[in-house]
Amino acid sequence: MTEPSWIDAMQEEIHEFERLQVWESVPCPDKVMLIKLRWIYKVKMDEFGRALKNKSRLVSQGFRQEEFIDFEELFTPVSRIEAIRIFVANAANKNMMIFQMDVKTKFLNGELKKEVYVFQPKGIVDQDNPLYVYKLKKAFYGLKQAPRT
Repeated sequence: MTEPSWIDAMQEEIHEFERLQVWESVPCPDKVMLIKLRWIYKVKMDEFGRALKNKSRLVSQGFRQEEFIDFEELFTPVSRIEAIRIFVANAANKNMMIFQMDVKTKFLNGELKKEVYVFQPKGIVDQDNPLYVYKLKKAFYGLKQAPRT
Protein backbone atom coordinates (compact mmCIF):
# COMPACT_ATOMS: atom_id res chain seq x y z
CA MET A 1 0.00 0.00 0.00
CA THR A 2 2.35 2.67 -1.23
CA GLU A 3 -0.17 4.86 -3.07
CA PRO A 4 -0.33 8.38 -1.62
CA SER A 5 -4.04 8.01 -0.78
CA TRP A 6 -3.35 4.90 1.35
CA ILE A 7 -0.40 6.57 3.07
CA ASP A 8 -2.63 9.58 3.83
CA ALA A 9 -5.26 7.24 5.30
CA MET A 10 -2.64 5.57 7.50
CA GLN A 11 -1.28 8.95 8.63
CA GLU A 12 -4.83 10.06 9.49
CA GLU A 13 -5.28 6.99 11.70
CA ILE A 14 -1.94 7.57 13.46
CA HIS A 15 -2.86 11.25 13.94
CA GLU A 16 -6.04 10.17 15.78
CA PHE A 17 -3.96 7.94 18.08
CA GLU A 18 -1.66 10.84 18.87
CA ARG A 19 -4.55 13.28 19.37
CA LEU A 20 -6.27 10.91 21.80
CA GLN A 21 -2.96 9.96 23.47
CA VAL A 22 -3.58 6.25 22.92
CA TRP A 23 0.04 5.19 23.36
CA GLU A 24 3.54 6.26 24.28
CA SER A 25 6.81 5.15 22.74
CA VAL A 26 9.00 3.33 25.29
CA PRO A 27 12.05 1.04 25.30
CA CYS A 28 10.97 -2.59 25.12
CA PRO A 29 10.61 -3.93 28.69
CA ASP A 30 11.93 -7.38 29.56
CA LYS A 31 9.55 -10.32 29.78
CA VAL A 32 6.39 -8.76 28.40
CA MET A 33 4.22 -10.12 25.63
CA LEU A 34 4.26 -7.83 22.62
CA ILE A 35 1.16 -7.80 20.47
CA LYS A 36 1.52 -7.35 16.73
CA LEU A 37 -0.45 -4.70 14.86
CA ARG A 38 -1.84 -4.92 11.36
CA TRP A 39 -3.47 -2.56 8.94
CA ILE A 40 -6.99 -3.12 7.63
CA TYR A 41 -7.77 -1.32 4.38
CA LYS A 42 -11.15 -0.37 2.98
CA VAL A 43 -12.33 1.69 0.03
CA LYS A 44 -15.33 3.82 0.97
CA MET A 45 -17.86 3.91 -1.89
CA ASP A 46 -20.72 6.25 -2.76
CA GLU A 47 -24.24 5.08 -3.62
CA PHE A 48 -23.21 4.54 -7.26
CA GLY A 49 -20.27 2.31 -6.43
CA ARG A 50 -17.60 4.93 -7.11
CA ALA A 51 -14.64 5.14 -4.76
CA LEU A 52 -14.88 8.12 -2.42
CA LYS A 53 -11.77 7.64 -0.32
CA ASN A 54 -9.42 5.07 1.10
CA LYS A 55 -9.70 4.27 4.80
CA SER A 56 -7.28 2.38 6.96
CA ARG A 57 -7.58 1.12 10.51
CA LEU A 58 -4.75 -0.11 12.70
CA VAL A 59 -5.82 -3.10 14.79
CA SER A 60 -4.08 -5.30 17.32
CA GLN A 61 -3.90 -9.05 17.02
CA GLY A 62 -5.67 -9.49 20.35
CA PHE A 63 -6.38 -13.15 19.66
CA ARG A 64 -2.87 -13.77 21.03
CA GLN A 65 -3.85 -12.48 24.47
CA GLU A 66 -4.33 -15.01 27.27
CA GLU A 67 -7.22 -14.76 29.72
CA PHE A 68 -6.27 -13.86 33.33
CA ILE A 69 -2.74 -12.98 32.15
CA ASP A 70 -3.40 -10.19 29.67
CA PHE A 71 -7.02 -9.42 30.55
CA GLU A 72 -9.56 -10.30 33.25
CA GLU A 73 -12.84 -10.86 31.46
CA LEU A 74 -14.61 -10.41 28.16
CA PHE A 75 -17.60 -8.14 27.74
CA THR A 76 -19.52 -6.82 24.78
CA PRO A 77 -22.13 -4.15 25.45
CA VAL A 78 -25.31 -5.12 23.62
CA SER A 79 -28.78 -3.73 24.20
CA ARG A 80 -31.54 -6.22 24.83
CA ILE A 81 -34.21 -6.28 22.12
CA GLU A 82 -36.91 -5.54 24.72
CA ALA A 83 -35.15 -2.30 25.69
CA ILE A 84 -34.90 -1.24 22.05
CA ARG A 85 -38.62 -1.96 21.49
CA ILE A 86 -39.61 0.08 24.54
CA PHE A 87 -37.38 2.95 23.41
CA VAL A 88 -38.83 2.97 19.86
CA ALA A 89 -42.43 2.62 21.12
CA ASN A 90 -41.95 5.51 23.55
CA ALA A 91 -40.45 7.71 20.83
CA ALA A 92 -43.30 6.84 18.44
CA ASN A 93 -45.90 7.53 21.14
CA LYS A 94 -44.41 10.98 21.77
CA ASN A 95 -43.91 11.63 18.03
CA MET A 96 -40.16 12.03 18.56
CA MET A 97 -37.45 11.51 15.97
CA ILE A 98 -34.72 8.92 16.56
CA PHE A 99 -31.23 9.51 15.26
CA GLN A 100 -28.42 7.01 14.94
CA MET A 101 -24.83 7.93 15.60
CA ASP A 102 -21.47 6.27 15.62
CA VAL A 103 -18.43 7.21 17.67
CA LYS A 104 -15.62 6.81 15.16
CA THR A 105 -12.91 6.22 17.74
CA LYS A 106 -14.95 4.63 20.57
CA PHE A 107 -12.38 2.02 21.53
CA LEU A 108 -9.61 4.62 21.68
CA ASN A 109 -11.19 6.44 24.62
CA GLY A 110 -11.31 3.75 27.33
CA GLU A 111 -8.56 3.41 29.93
CA LEU A 112 -6.77 0.06 30.27
CA LYS A 113 -6.43 -1.64 33.65
CA LYS A 114 -3.37 -3.73 32.73
CA GLU A 115 -0.23 -2.76 30.85
CA VAL A 116 -0.29 -3.72 27.17
CA TYR A 117 2.64 -3.34 24.79
CA VAL A 118 2.48 -3.46 21.00
CA PHE A 119 5.04 -3.44 18.22
CA GLN A 120 5.39 -0.34 16.08
CA PRO A 121 3.06 -0.53 13.07
CA LYS A 122 4.49 -1.61 9.74
CA GLY A 123 5.11 1.28 7.40
CA ILE A 124 5.22 3.87 10.18
CA VAL A 125 8.27 3.16 12.33
CA ASP A 126 9.85 5.83 14.53
CA GLN A 127 13.15 6.52 12.74
CA ASP A 128 14.76 7.88 15.93
CA ASN A 129 13.80 4.83 18.02
CA PRO A 130 13.20 1.86 15.69
CA LEU A 131 13.58 -0.67 18.53
CA TYR A 132 11.03 1.03 20.80
CA VAL A 133 7.54 -0.35 21.32
CA TYR A 134 4.28 1.33 22.25
CA LYS A 135 2.80 1.12 25.71
CA LEU A 136 -0.94 1.50 25.33
CA LYS A 137 -2.58 4.07 27.57
CA LYS A 138 -6.06 3.53 26.15
CA ALA A 139 -8.04 0.67 24.68
CA PHE A 140 -7.25 -0.36 21.14
CA TYR A 141 -9.10 -2.04 18.28
CA GLY A 142 -8.73 -5.82 18.50
CA LEU A 143 -7.81 -6.11 22.18
CA LYS A 144 -9.92 -8.58 24.14
CA GLN A 145 -10.62 -5.99 26.83
CA ALA A 146 -11.42 -3.10 24.44
CA PRO A 147 -15.25 -3.40 24.62
CA ARG A 148 -15.08 -3.44 28.43
CA THR A 149 -13.42 -0.03 28.76
